[in-house]
Amino acid sequence: MIHQLRIYEIFERNKAAFHARFRDHAMRIMARHGFQIVAMWETASAGRTEFAYILAWPDNETRTARWTTFLADPEWIEIKRVTSIEYGNLVGTIEDRIMTLTDYSPTGAISA
Repeated sequence: MIHQLRIYEIFERNKAAFHARFRDHAMRIMARHGFQIVAMWETASAGRTEFAYILAWPDNETRTARWTTFLADPEWIEIKRVTSIEYGNLVGTIEDRIMTLTDYSPTGAISA
């Protein structure tokens, strides 16, 4: 089992639109493609607002394949196109980290 940490820079001017798109569309489409979202947070760092979430994957091959199908999903592509026209860019910098539990990690803290 691996975990993926994604951190998106989001903007105060259209933060509500970002959350609506993720909540109402991205999560549903991700679920259709086999994504397992563990948890989500809004955070602030270095003077910017961020949205962070953790995904659980059985292995890197599955992660890569499912991201490929999600990003190519026609519904997701159209939702991004429409929301970008209406609200501008909803996401700035994206950080993506693969996290592998250590053998001494209290695994109950992050269950998949």
